[in-house]
Amino acid sequence: MTDETVRLTARITGVVQGVGFRYWTARKADELDLKGTVRNSTDGSVELVAEGEVGNVSDFTDWLHSSRVPGQVADVEFQVSEATGAFDDFRIID
Repeated sequence: MTDETVRLTARITGVVQGVGFRYWTARKADELDLKGTVRNSTDGSVELVAEGEVGNVSDFTDWLHSSRVPGQVADVEFQVSEATGAFDDFRIID
């Protein structure tokens, strides 16, 4: 494991609005010491940006692909890039 930090940018589709998805995503991000945001999109998807240690971001993407997330995730499109340090915490954006 490394202490290198990375940024995860993801778009999650399926039944992910109105099911507590953002709340549980924020809780999982806090558990993994990730910083960033999660928000609903007008097209019914959820968008998130999370920064943290490589191993924690990997655990987060594993969780997003698992059956443990609320709702019914159809797809997780994501990319990993260099972290910017733009966030102080993890927030739900309304």
